[in-house]
Amino acid sequence: MQPSAILESALYVTDLDAAAAFYTEVLGLEPITSVEGRHVFFRCGAGVLLLFNAEATRNGPPPDARLPVPPHGATGPGHLCFAATADEVETWKSHLLDRGIAIEADFEWPNGGRSIYFRDPSGNSIEFAEPRLWGL
Repeated sequence: MQPSAILESALYVTDLDAAAAFYTEVLGLEPITSVEGRHVFFRCGAGVLLLFNAEATRNGPPPDARLPVPPHGATGPGHLCFAATADEVETWKSHLLDRGIAIEADFEWPNGGRSIYFRDPSGNSIEFAEPRLWGL
C-alpha cells in the first residue's frame, strides 16, 4: 500500500488574521472554511492548505465536540512548497517583490528546476519550485 497523494498540508501561524490576509490577498488562495481564532483552510489545486493558530490546536477539542480531532500543533517556522512552472516562478517573484516581500533565495537545483523562497507573516518558509526538481 502507498498513499496516492497528499490531501492537506498544515502550517501553524502566530497571527491568524495576518496569515489569512497574506494567503488570500498575496497568494490568491480561496478560503473554504474558518473558525475565528482557530483556523482558516484554503483550496489549492487538488489539495487543501490548513492554517492553524497553534495555541488553539494544542488542547484538542472540547469534550462535546462533534469532530474529535486529536490535539496537534507545532512551534517555530514550518515549510511549504507550491508547484510552479519556470515562467510562473519568475512571475511569482515579480508579484512578491512588487508587494514588498523579500525573496530569501532564488536558485537552480543541481538536478534541474528553480526555486524561490520567502516568508509568510508568521515566519514560515514558503517556496515556489518547478516539480522537475523532484523528477516530476
